[in-house]
Amino acid sequence: MTDAAHTPASLTPARTRVAPSPTGDPHVGTAYMALFDLAWARKTGGRFVLRIEDTDQARYVEGSEQQIFDTLTWLGLTYDEGPDVGGQHGPYRQSERLDTYKPYVEQLIADGHAYYCWCSTERLAAMRELQQKTKQPTGYDRLCHGKTREERAQLPGFTDKPVVRMLIPDDVELRFQDVIRGWVSAPRPDDQVILKADGFPTYHLAVVVDDHLMGITTVVRGEEWISSTPKHVLLHQWLGWELPQFAHMPLLRNPDKSKISKRKNPAARLTWFREEGYLPEALLNFLQLVGYPPVADGQEVSTFEEFVERFDWTKVNTVGPIFDMDKLNWLNGHYIRALSPEDLAGRIVEHLVRRGELPGQPTEEQMRLVTAATPLVQERMQTLAEAGPMLGFLFVTDDELAYDADSVAALKEDAPQVLDASIEALTALEDFTAAPIQAALRARLCEDLGIKPKFAFAPARVGVTGRRVSPPLFESMEILGKDSTLTRLRRLRAQL
Repeated sequence: MTDAAHTPASLTPARTRVAPSPTGDPHVGTAYMALFDLAWARKTGGRFVLRIEDTDQARYVEGSEQQIFDTLTWLGLTYDEGPDVGGQHGPYRQSERLDTYKPYVEQLIADGHAYYCWCSTERLAAMRELQQKTKQPTGYDRLCHGKTREERAQLPGFTDKPVVRMLIPDDVELRFQDVIRGWVSAPRPDDQVILKADGFPTYHLAVVVDDHLMGITTVVRGEEWISSTPKHVLLHQWLGWELPQFAHMPLLRNPDKSKISKRKNPAARLTWFREEGYLPEALLNFLQLVGYPPVADGQEVSTFEEFVERFDWTKVNTVGPIFDMDKLNWLNGHYIRALSPEDLAGRIVEHLVRRGELPGQPTEEQMRLVTAATPLVQERMQTLAEAGPMLGFLFVTDDELAYDADSVAALKEDAPQVLDASIEALTALEDFTAAPIQAALRARLCEDLGIKPKFAFAPARVGVTGRRVSPPLFESMEILGKDSTLTRLRRLRAQL
């Protein structure tokens, strides 16, 4: 529930943060939030902070934190402070800040804003079940409120390891200002647990304390946190702290409007885009378009600098934006075609090495061949991953080239004779460049033997590249050179 009244976001230097949890592959939403965080920090001449929220030790995944560092750096979403770069407001991992939270919990208890709860998990489960069956509002029933440990121990469902809960007042304010949405109304909160039995703070306490101590002025997060904001506002007020600005971003959605999740959609994993050969500049451009209008009608290609230049929170799209892979593929193809052949060849090789499709760094000769062949495939590519099958024939010696079994099986019965004629025509050539190669093969195969071009060049294509589908054949032969071309054709002929 919103109304249109906005308080414009201040242009004083902002401190923003992205705060992912290391519970597996980083979610694409982390990059989406970080993009807007960084844009606002750069627009105002402020600072962008990375904080790792790792208080949920049960879900911690080894290596996940490094993936967060690597993917944000790969995308160019460079943070000014964080666990791996340091800063004046560290430590930047919540697990290293545990002693920070306890004094605030004690202050809230002393001021009557929080209380100990000794209810066992079994009692809480039974309470919720009864509430649902009798259609009562769900929430903690405050059995422990106002009782000493001894008084509570006389009642059923007691555990000697208490949690600490907020005491939500009856007159809690449920409306707050959002720089994207204006006035927002949230549902009434429950008596939220703020300190768990293991001594770790819950998200709700830790995020408020950390944002305050790190000087965060604009809290950018997904709209699923709207319902929690009244709790966070209360904690700020009780602790006597100034409220940050809130910017609740719409959630990324699948084409069927469902929330994009790592369980159902591989594109929810941020590392997936790198694995599949997307360029960081294309993905960044795409994430801009997902949540924000283009620079101008029909102009969807824009740089991060242009995005920062015209950034305004009130222009953020509040309707759940659709993650349109067709648009991302189109954008990625556009950025690939805009690269120089040398730059693209370098990125192709780096991608193939990372994917394990190349055993190691290619030789100088292989790099020369790939750079020469890159313009042949540049117009056809939408992702770097597509280059491997098309250019793989350049990374092997003539003796190592593997012939794709399906491609060989699809050749016609006259393939041996066609290869003999091709070898004969090419052996006689002195100028081994694309135009004379094409002329010689057409004359011998199409005119002399009467074979249609569609079938005439298939045996030579498989012989040279190992596959039916490849970059332009005659240019590929020119790049390989006469000796390699003839060696490969004779190898295939010997196998047929």
